[in-house]
Amino acid sequence: MDQEMLNALALPLMFGVIGGVYAYTRFPERRPRVLLVLILMQLVGAYAHATQPGMPLFILLGLFSLVVLGLMLHWFQTPQPEHATERVQKG
Repeated sequence: MDQEMLNALALPLMFGVIGGVYAYTRFPERRPRVLLVLILMQLVGAYAHATQPGMPLFILLGLFSLVVLGLMLHWFQTPQPEHATERVQKG
């Protein structure tokens, strides 16, 4: 039974890592949404592990969480661009 859950989640989680890293590096303005989607995918994996625990799925989720943690640490350490305020000339 453990193998079925691993087979069902292995490709989506690997695709999530590859697509998430690509979107994170390519589109800086979308980083918060990319991180949110990756965290939600991790929660789905955690629920799957809670329903059918197994060591291979736990290892896969551990690697996935390390990637998400690395991206989050990078995002927190990178200064966020401030929005430019419009100046209105009084005439």
